[in-house]
Amino acid sequence: MFLLAGLALGFPLAAGFVTPAGAVEYPWCANFADGAGANCGFMTYDECMLTARGTGGYCAENTMYTPPAAAARSRHTARKPRPPKKQ
Repeated sequence: MFLLAGLALGFPLAAGFVTPAGAVEYPWCANFADGAGANCGFMTYDECMLTARGTGGYCAENTMYTPPAAAARSRHTARKPRPPKKQ
């Protein structure tokens, strides 16, 4: 009885700490023959074709794919070396 009560109270609390997984998009989609669906989980065209070839399908670019943003350049400029001291 206590076990069931503990589970009934503990599960909703534990579920509140779980973060949803973000969807991962890849640049290539395998479209399977006869309208059997698509799989957009391929990084390269060749990887996609290895799967699609066996099903009679084809590969196309994923129109929903957005490449990761380029790393922001630092606004900090490198220091110029000091001229040598005159003696």
